[in-house]
Amino acid sequence: MKIDVIGDVHGCLNELHTLFNKLGYEKQDDSFIHPDGRLPVFVGDITDRGPHSMDVIRLVCGMVLDQNRARYVPGNHCNKLYRYFSGNNVMLKHGLETTVAEFQVLNAKAQSSIKKQFMTLYENAPLYLEIPEANAIVAHAGIKESYIGRYGKKVKTFVLYGDISGEYYPDGRPIRRDWARHYHGDRWIVYGHTPVMEPRLVNKTVNIDTGCVFGNALTAFRLPEEETVTVPSSQPFIAEKFTHFD
Repeated sequence: MKIDVIGDVHGCLNELHTLFNKLGYEKQDDSFIHPDGRLPVFVGDITDRGPHSMDVIRLVCGMVLDQNRARYVPGNHCNKLYRYFSGNNVMLKHGLETTVAEFQVLNAKAQSSIKKQFMTLYENAPLYLEIPEANAIVAHAGIKESYIGRYGKKVKTFVLYGDISGEYYPDGRPIRRDWARHYHGDRWIVYGHTPVMEPRLVNKTVNIDTGCVFGNALTAFRLPEEETVTVPSSQPFIAEKFTHFD
């Protein structure tokens, strides 16, 4: 099986189209299909902050739910949007406010449709995706080796938010432990969540959140080729949003 794991899109529809084109996919109606049958896998956080969250939801739901041509795992922003659509009292900040603003200008029929699509996508998604044919695991914020095969609350928190320490940077970002340095498994772990300027390969892990919504790039990781493919972002660059590892 040949797969293309796509990093955090965050509503950056144009860059997603460009990335699909660079990866060799062909646009057919409202979908993208690879002539060699490659499988796109979305690593979560498809919405928030960027300009086209509604259209990204439509595209991803179409490819995953309707056409069975892609896979998806949820991210923390996906979890928050799901809770908002479920009627929970969710704070409209950290990017959710842009998605809700887009949603609220839709007519009632369109709102009902997109809400149903996204909630179905989320409810049917695995917390993380094991792909034995590609010797890979796709998890939004990564996963510790000891958590693979488990699905408790601790595992869910790790997969959605990373190895959080409970401490924060001065700008409010959570300080996360560098779990990837301690991973020694033989399966690839492909993840995003923490924006980095370049794809970060450590042991057999790769972080492909290259901060498209913060003006850097959108990245895919291809297996079995073990190569990254990147397209530049058209969003304004915000340097302080990126994490720099020693």
